[in-house]
Amino acid sequence: MIRMTQRRTLTLEAPEEPGRPAHVSAASGLVATGSWLYVVADDALHLAVFPREGAAPGRSVRLFPGELPPEPHARKAAKPDLEALCLLAPFAGCPHGALLALPSGSTPVRQRGAVLPLMADGLLTGEARPVDFTVLYAQLSRELGPLNVEGAAVSGARLRLLQRGNGDQGKDALVDLDHERVVHALAEGRDPGPETVRTVRRWELGQAGGVRLSFTDASPLPDGRIIFTAAAEDTRDSYADGPVVGSAVGVLAPDGSPLFLDMVDAKVKLEGVSAHIEGGRVHLLMVADADDPAVAAPLLEAVLEGVC
Repeated sequence: MIRMTQRRTLTLEAPEEPGRPAHVSAASGLVATGSWLYVVADDALHLAVFPREGAAPGRSVRLFPGELPPEPHARKAAKPDLEALCLLAPFAGCPHGALLALPSGSTPVRQRGAVLPLMADGLLTGEARPVDFTVLYAQLSRELGPLNVEGAAVSGARLRLLQRGNGDQGKDALVDLDHERVVHALAEGRDPGPETVRTVRRWELGQAGGVRLSFTDASPLPDGRIIFTAAAEDTRDSYADGPVVGSAVGVLAPDGSPLFLDMVDAKVKLEGVSAHIEGGRVHLLMVADADDPAVAAPLLEAVLEGVC
């Protein structure tokens, strides 16, 4: 079992919207680069930026215009449902790389993402540019059925998406996109389409406490392996929340084959992970979603022994 410790909670300098708490609650994707941590939440129109060290409050960066309804059910129906955040390699117009925020695709309104250029030190530069995933996701849903993209990470020439198959009809899957084609489309101001898809493979992660484990996020390692998180959430579909039995962390080889899987020692819904190698060990930063807007999401850390 993987031992986790809490580093901090994701408090903000100011609420993202009037009447909202000054914290990130539904943290769903995480990238650490340079001196900064970037977090997307599935119930917000903003990206949150935190210092990588210390516990100073973070700040919000707007991704989409407008405001979401404050009432929970209306907010859930209208939210863009950003579930994944990944770091893209440099490309034309983004010489130091970029962040790509991806939506789940689980409803017709959950199809818009954003790309955010970075500076050499990992700071954001310029404004977020919208990315429409409608055409790409339509192709993936024809192959997989109900879509729920939860993780994304670059592995060599692939941009690997992790499909979360929670619910009775859902299917976990690895979707490999052609990274070069994706960034070429973004550089030209186009939206990635079906031509970027290389392979789609269905997956089974097993169960925890009688509930199926499903992918929730991904982070790359330098050698092409991918660290992933998974959660066992007792829910009927990709829209409804349910009780969480537990979460796990795993490792995929560059070809997508499984190398490692173990449960974590707390009953949390892990939704975001960022991994790096230090001192010959894999160090993890993770965020969890309590499915309660009044609760600040935690930033957790762990070390994977015997994985390097």
